[in-house]
Amino acid sequence: MARAGLDREAVVTAAATLADTEGLEAVTLAKVAAQLGVKSPSLYVHVDGLAGLRREIAARGAREVTGLLQAAVAGRAGRDALAALADAYRSYARAHPGTYAAIQNVTNLEGPAADAATAALDVFYAVLRGYALDDEAAIHAARIVRSALHGFVSLEVGSGFGIDLDLDESFARLVDVLDRGLSAR
Repeated sequence: MARAGLDREAVVTAAATLADTEGLEAVTLAKVAAQLGVKSPSLYVHVDGLAGLRREIAARGAREVTGLLQAAVAGRAGRDALAALADAYRSYARAHPGTYAAIQNVTNLEGPAADAATAALDVFYAVLRGYALDDEAAIHAARIVRSALHGFVSLEVGSGFGIDLDLDESFARLVDVLDRGLSAR
């Protein structure tokens, strides 16, 4: 019999918290079950195994990051929107490194997770419309911006910047470089 109050949301919340504190690879059904005070088989009522749980973490993360990005760019355009998007993206990755990692794994992006990830990309495209790019150029620009932001936050979260120099300044310069490149088109 399942524990009272245990539902899909509780399972995904426990798993996402574990991913954010110990890393996505640390998420196992046994660890999540132990956190929730149940046996591993009890989780199968709520999620489709470990792969299903990772998809749920990715879907949740994609919804969360989409909401943050939308709120950050609302009413902004051009460089201001780009900077707000970049800051929100970075903030999410820093606050939720394991959930962020789940979003980046395309095998996790099926069904609701894919829909949520598409909504996040739509925010990128909305910001890029402020640069008057045609459709093809906007796709390339979205790839470039996402790659630059992902690279920076992945290095930052993974302690990949070893020189003691202000990371916020480096990030601001990255946004400036992106803005200048987008404006030059």
